[in-house]
Amino acid sequence: MEGLETDFQLVLVEDCGGDLSWNIIEELANNDGRVQGIQLARNYGQHNALLCGINAAQGEIIITLDDDLQNPPEEIPKLLDKLDEGYDVVYGTPETEAHGFLRDQASRLTKIALQNTIGAETAGKVSAFRAFRRILKGTFANYSSPAVNIDVLLTWGTTRFASTAVRQDKRTYGASSYTLRKLINHAFNMMTGFSTLPLQLASIAGFAFGMVGFFLLLYVLGRYFIEGRSVPGFAFLASMIAIFSGVQLFCLGIFGEYLARMHFGAMGRPPYIVSHDTSNGLPLTTNEKSNI
Repeated sequence: MEGLETDFQLVLVEDCGGDLSWNIIEELANNDGRVQGIQLARNYGQHNALLCGINAAQGEIIITLDDDLQNPPEEIPKLLDKLDEGYDVVYGTPETEAHGFLRDQASRLTKIALQNTIGAETAGKVSAFRAFRRILKGTFANYSSPAVNIDVLLTWGTTRFASTAVRQDKRTYGASSYTLRKLINHAFNMMTGFSTLPLQLASIAGFAFGMVGFFLLLYVLGRYFIEGRSVPGFAFLASMIAIFSGVQLFCLGIFGEYLARMHFGAMGRPPYIVSHDTSNGLPLTTNEKSNI
């Protein structure tokens, strides 16, 4: 960052990772006024921790970077150069993925879930390594839901997205907490928390099977009036009842997910709680005009 010859601030958010990171963060913050450390009360999830850091950031440009350093900080100038072309958000897209097969497939699933919100082309380039303008965080400054997705929140303020290829290294320490199950759950939460697509799918399913029932009724009545006999078979009737009951339960489950999110929103549950802050909640006096 010093090589960029601009003022900058580092906000390090520690979300109870279980190691001695907070001790090192406190030492860094005490020795350098450009560093602010924030420790959360517990692990709220990656995007919740990112929201906390974004809210604390004071620079005109905000860059998010995972602590595993698979995206090297040396690649930051590429994001800034692309941002200077007139974009509001720039993603650093890995030249080659350094994850396992299952993790890659789960990541693709979350990007598919994002397509309905931010567009197919942009969703395919989304990564945790991103740079965006400070003005965008004003669009979700008062966001208080426990379900957080930074990429969706950024779409509330702009449509000018771009990406640039960056190097991605293999993780040298620790292991990712994102399992296949967690990523699938994250994709589902994204769809039900920030999109009405599941409700639309439920409506389409209801209409489609309603039409199936209508044509089935015409078939039964036709057999009765033309051939003078009804459609035989208990298996036929039981299968139809099972199909229609399954669709009804599926739709009720989707409605339940949305009602649950409304319930949690009404409870006023915060997206995160700060346990310790090295700046004590005050602006950094040594870096009041930071650019990044």
